[in-house]
Amino acid sequence: MSYVCDQAHLQNGGNRQQNTLLHFLRRAPVFLHPQCLDFKPPFKPQDDLQFCAMYRNFGCCDSAKDKELMAKFYKIMDNFDYYGYASCAGYVQDLLCQECSPYAAHLFDAEDPSTPIRTLPGLCPDYCSQFWLKCRSTITLLSDDPQLAEAEPDQDRFCQHLELEDPDYCYPHLVSNEQLTQNLGRVRADPEGCLQLCLEEIANGLRNPLAMVYANDGTHRFFIAEQVGLVWTYLPDRSKLEKPFLNITKAVLTSPWEGDERGFLGMTFHPNYKYNRKLYVYYSVEIGFDERIRISEFRVSPSDMNVVDHGSERIILEVDEPASNHNGGMVMFADDGYLYIFTGDGGMAGDPFGKYGNSQNKSALLGKVLRIDVDDNDRGPLYRIPSDNPFVHERGARPEVYAYGVRNMWRCSVDRGDPLTKEGKGRIFCGDVGQNKFEEIDIIEKGRNYGWRAKEGFSCYDKKLCTNSSLDDVLPIYAYPHKMGKSVTGGYVYRGCEYPNLNGMYIFGDFMSGRMMSLQENKNTGQWDYHEICMGMGLTCAFPGLINNYYQYIISFAEDEAGELYFMSTGVPSATSPTGVVYKLVDPSRRAPPRQCHYDPLPVRVKSKLIKFKPKESEYAEAAAVTTTLPPTTTKPPRHTRRKNRRKKGKHRSESGSASAAVPQNGVVRLAGDEQGRDDRGRVEIFANGEWGTVCDDLWNTKNAAVVCRQLGFRFALKASKHSEFGEGKSLRILLDDVQCEGTEESLLGCQHTGVGMHNCAHYEDAGVICGNSDYVDA
Repeated sequence: MSYVCDQAHLQNGGNRQQNTLLHFLRRAPVFLHPQCLDFKPPFKPQDDLQFCAMYRNFGCCDSAKDKELMAKFYKIMDNFDYYGYASCAGYVQDLLCQECSPYAAHLFDAEDPSTPIRTLPGLCPDYCSQFWLKCRSTITLLSDDPQLAEAEPDQDRFCQHLELEDPDYCYPHLVSNEQLTQNLGRVRADPEGCLQLCLEEIANGLRNPLAMVYANDGTHRFFIAEQVGLVWTYLPDRSKLEKPFLNITKAVLTSPWEGDERGFLGMTFHPNYKYNRKLYVYYSVEIGFDERIRISEFRVSPSDMNVVDHGSERIILEVDEPASNHNGGMVMFADDGYLYIFTGDGGMAGDPFGKYGNSQNKSALLGKVLRIDVDDNDRGPLYRIPSDNPFVHERGARPEVYAYGVRNMWRCSVDRGDPLTKEGKGRIFCGDVGQNKFEEIDIIEKGRNYGWRAKEGFSCYDKKLCTNSSLDDVLPIYAYPHKMGKSVTGGYVYRGCEYPNLNGMYIFGDFMSGRMMSLQENKNTGQWDYHEICMGMGLTCAFPGLINNYYQYIISFAEDEAGELYFMSTGVPSATSPTGVVYKLVDPSRRAPPRQCHYDPLPVRVKSKLIKFKPKESEYAEAAAVTTTLPPTTTKPPRHTRRKNRRKKGKHRSESGSASAAVPQNGVVRLAGDEQGRDDRGRVEIFANGEWGTVCDDLWNTKNAAVVCRQLGFRFALKASKHSEFGEGKSLRILLDDVQCEGTEESLLGCQHTGVGMHNCAHYEDAGVICGNSDYVDA
C-alpha cells in the first residue's frame, strides 16, 4: 500500500507486536498541564470577567461562571458586619475564584476522577493559617464538606486537610511560581522541544482504516474506509451504523499479507454532494492478469442517506499498474472544485520504467498529480480537462497532468486557511514516500516538477538526471532521513476551532517509526520550523477520555466537518487485521472558550441498527463514558452529575457513600427507572433545597425535556415522557409541578414552575425523558 516504502521495510524495521499499544513516549515527564474542573484545558474568556478579574486573560471561567461566583460571594458576605467584610472579603474572593484558575484541577485535586473533588482549593500552610485565624467563620459558608466542618475548630487539622501532596501547586504560591506560569496556555514542550499533546479514541476494531472523510452536508457524520473495500458510517455521537455505507470487497484487490499496498485507497465526496449525492473512490482491481488503479463515481441511494447505490458505479479512469506497490491512493477536491488524483510511479525501486521513469514522463499518468473536471458529467464525457491545466497544449503530454515528478504521495490535504485572515487557504500539502534515504513534504503547485527520480528529498538519487539543467524541480518544504522514519504519512494544517494554539501547524506522521511530527511556517524566514510531537506524560493526559498512547503504524490523517484533526493507526499492518483505531488530537494546554465551537448537526434518518462506541482499552472505558455526559455548552458541569454517571447500570450511587463527597448543586438532575440501565433515558429526578425529588408532568413537554437532556450532556431531547413511563419515584418527594421552559434555561429551576415542593399532582404523573446526540428517526 502507498504508506509503505518497500516490503523490506516491514521485514527490516517493522514491529510485529500485535497485541500491545506502542507507547511512543521517548521523552522524560513534563510539568503538569493546567486543567479545569470539567477535565478540559483552560481558555481565554470571550467576555471580560468582572469578579475574578485576575483570570480575565486566561483561566477556567467564562462570564456566566464569573457572575455565579460573584452571587455566591455576596450571599456569603451578607452574613458579616462591616468589620467582618473588611477582614474576610479578600479571602473569600480568592478562594471562590480558584475555580477560575488555569490550575483549578490541581488546586481542587481533580486529576483523579475516581476521588471526590475538594470543595475548597489546596492552600499553602502559611496562607491557610492566616485565613483560619482571621476568617474561620466563613468556612462552613464556603463549603458543605462535613470533614471540613469537623476539622474547622482545630487550625492544624484544618490546614492539614487542605494541604496538597504537591506543594508547588498550593495557593497562593502557585501564582508566583514562574516555572509553572511563564508559558501558561502554550503548547508544552519538553527540554528537547517535543510538543506534548493528548488523544481521544474515536473508533476501533477497524481493518487498516486509511481514510476518514465527511460529506459536508451539515450532518457531521464521518465515513471511515477500510483497505478491504468497506466504508462505515459514524454519527456525531461516535456510534456506528451496522450496515456498511459502501461494500466493494468483491471488486477490491488486496491480500492479508503485511504491507500489501493494494486495496481500497481513497474516497472523497463531491463539493455539491448535498444536491447530486456523488462520491468518488480510488481502489485496486485485477482485470485478467493485469492490475490497475480505478477511479469510480458512485451515488448515494435516494432511499437511504447512509448507503451507496452500488449499481450506480461509473468508472471515471483506470491506469495500468506495472507492479503491486506504489499505487498512490489519494483522491480529493480542491478549492477550485476540480477532482485531484495522486498516482504512484508504478512500483518497484527507482522508477525503472522507460528512459527517465514514469514520474518525469508527462505522457504517462503514473507518478503524477492529475486534475479533472467531473461536474455535469451525467451526459457526455465522464470528465473534462480544465482549460487551465498546465500541459493542455504540450505535445505528447497527457492533459490530465497537473504536476509531475512524484514518487508515491501518500495522503494529501487542502489547507482551509486561517479562520480569520484566510491566509494559506487552498494550499495543497502532500507527503511523498521516499526510496532509500529521505521522506518529504511538498506543497503542490500547478505545472511544477517535484524531482523524482532525479531527486529524493533534497538529495540526488539519479545523478545524471539530477544535474540536468532543465529539471527545474520544486524542493520539499521539509525532508527527513530514514533514521527518523521510512514512510511518510501526509497530514493536515490544523484549522479547527477547539485548540487555538495548533492553528497553522501542519501535523503529519511516519508509518514505519510511528513518529508524530509538525511543521510551522516562519513568516520572517519563509522556512518551516520542525517540532516533534510526543504524547503528554505524567498527569498531562490523565483525564477522562484522554489517552497518551497509540498503535505504531500511522496510516492516515483526517479532518472532520468542523475542522478538528484525527489520525488512524494500526497494530498490525494487514488489510485483514482488526487492530485499526481512529484518534482525535487534543491540546491539553488551551482550548477555545465554551460555546464558541458549538454546532448543531442536521438530523440523520437512520435505517440501520446503531452500534454504540466502546473504547478499546478497558482502563479508558469508564473515563470516556464520563466524558460523554459532560454538557457541551457549559464551562463547568455540576460536580455530582459527573460523579453520578459513574454508576452501574440501573442503580444510583448512594448519596451518603462518601463522607467527603461534594453536595449536589441546586438544579442538578439525574435519570432513574430505566429497566435496562441505559443512561440516556429515565425518570427525571432533581436536587433542590437540599434533597432529591421528582417532577410532575402536568405541562411536561419537549422544551422542558431539552433543558434536562442538555444538562446531562446530550444534544437532543427525543421524547418528553409522561405518566410515569419510567416508574414512580415514591421514595422521593415531588419537588416541581407545572414546569414551563423556553428550552434554553440552564436547569429546570430557571423555568416557570409553581415553586419547589409545591404541587397538586401524584407520582403516577412523574415525568421522564429520552435523550440522544443526534435527531435519529428509526425507520
